[in-house]
Amino acid sequence: MNDKILELQRKMKKKLDVYRYEHTLGVMYTSAALAMRHEVNLDDALVAGLLHDCAKCYSDDKKFELCDKYHISLTDIEKKNTALIHAKLGAVLAKEKYGVESDDVCRAIETHTTGSPEMSPLQQIVFIADYIEPHRDRAGRLDKIRYAAFEDLDLACRMILSDTLTYLSDSPKTIDPMTKETFDYYVKE
Repeated sequence: MNDKILELQRKMKKKLDVYRYEHTLGVMYTSAALAMRHEVNLDDALVAGLLHDCAKCYSDDKKFELCDKYHISLTDIEKKNTALIHAKLGAVLAKEKYGVESDDVCRAIETHTTGSPEMSPLQQIVFIADYIEPHRDRAGRLDKIRYAAFEDLDLACRMILSDTLTYLSDSPKTIDPMTKETFDYYVKE
């Protein structure tokens, strides 16, 4: 690992609680493994995986304050389901606070919770890694999705989105429309 990534890792260890940091390392290493398998830039995958939750441990008030500071517009769903805010905010912080210059890395951070249509391979990798990293153990088809992730990124995204929509269907008000739009896109692919 290069010095920049090691420095970011030290910063995340100080910034995140123990559980979130362990999850972050899992996403970072899973992103790296998927990047190697699918011939995506390894350093970009490491950085995106490492920073994907860089805004997760802020209080809701602090998230709203930082969104105002950086002029991040929030949807009504995001205002109600504040757990979604960290993705957009994290993408901006990656650039502003952690010096990330790659638009693809920032976009991977931004889309890691809901996905988006036409994700780049890096974006798909971080989206998938967040779902399948080794500390995750609650999803019903996790083993099948883990296998699919190393074979076909589109298929893994479809499976994750399908399971997410099924899980959230009990509370339709919490479904971000982007999740459904992303699912519809990957079903057609």
